[in-house]
Amino acid sequence: MGTARGVDPFAESEDQSALRQLARETAQREVAPDSRSRDESGEAPLTVAKALAAADLLRVTVPEEYGGLGYGDVEASIVLEEVARVDVSSAIWCQLTFNGPPRGIQHLGSERLKQQWLPSVADGDALLSIGITEPDAGSAVHQMRTSLTKHGSGWRLNGYKNFSTLGHVAQGILVWCRWPGGSGAKGIGAVVIPTDRQGVSITGVHAGMGIHSATEAEVAFDDVEVTEDDVLIAGDPHNTDAFKVLLGHLNHERCGNASMCVGAAQGAFEYAISHLNDRIIDGQPLADRQGLQWKLADMAIELESARMHLRRAVHLAGVAGTPPPLETAMAKAAANRAAKFVCDESIQLLGGYGYSREYPLERAYRDIRGLCIGAGTIEAQLNYVGSNVARGRSSSSPGWVPQNFG
Repeated sequence: MGTARGVDPFAESEDQSALRQLARETAQREVAPDSRSRDESGEAPLTVAKALAAADLLRVTVPEEYGGLGYGDVEASIVLEEVARVDVSSAIWCQLTFNGPPRGIQHLGSERLKQQWLPSVADGDALLSIGITEPDAGSAVHQMRTSLTKHGSGWRLNGYKNFSTLGHVAQGILVWCRWPGGSGAKGIGAVVIPTDRQGVSITGVHAGMGIHSATEAEVAFDDVEVTEDDVLIAGDPHNTDAFKVLLGHLNHERCGNASMCVGAAQGAFEYAISHLNDRIIDGQPLADRQGLQWKLADMAIELESARMHLRRAVHLAGVAGTPPPLETAMAKAAANRAAKFVCDESIQLLGGYGYSREYPLERAYRDIRGLCIGAGTIEAQLNYVGSNVARGRSSSSPGWVPQNFG
């Protein structure tokens, strides 16, 4: 085989390679051993979070002045990929820390909010969940009912949020809500509320198909006091500006979702390859059989294609920016699809063993199946990509001819 003489445009720096190695070793040592038992018990990965924090892996995207490492989406993607390789549920804790509420606080929050939350998040002492989805407002977020009413110098928050990941063990929750006088997407903003504040209650915890140890909670807000200090970004009832800013920040989460899918699929893929080499039939390893090699080739191509989409999106974000929406939507859809395909084929390659709960493949498949819904479904990403390219809008690729059809 020839030797590549060029330079990989997405090659990792020395620091990034060291971060990947640290994340991989920590995941193998601290996350993998009890991942099956946590999946079966539904126990939240609290001990794992402490181990990740001890390895400084929860500090990745937190600014240095608040006890973090000050890295961006590329480094967050690296850690998420390596942790999800062995356990998606544990990676979800990292995802909330890197790409959830703390990132919003970093970019949009007051100094008081930053001091209140970011150091403890970096230390692994606090977790922030996010409340967006409601029973009657899933992908149609603008139909949310959770709202603020004016009360003295502040407000009162009333409403109900569904599918708030790890909300039942979080110390705070970032709540998307409507400011007084707003309707539709107008007036939607966000506040950060401690979960021990009077009027906040966990009304249920979902039992999903997968991601058992990082499941979602239902959270009710009954006349909860909200002050100016709790406001992340205020909604203006006359425009959708704040709502658009919040939607843009979801691109961090979508890239994190894609990273976890790539990592889980990589872990399943490598497990299947190892099995095919170890399994001897008629004196020959299964890995030597052409039909199975074709399967592996298809899996490798799908996985690497998704990884390229993802790497481009996170590299375009830069250290302090946000991944661009079109590239992000493509990356999430590609990674979701690749993970479903690769994990499913990995199970098939192991036969009955793949279907057994004694092996990690069926858990990986159950877990990534939920990621195909969270942070915007595959269909929502396709809608975004399709509606934009139909109007002549393009990605940053120079191969696209700029057009404008309205």
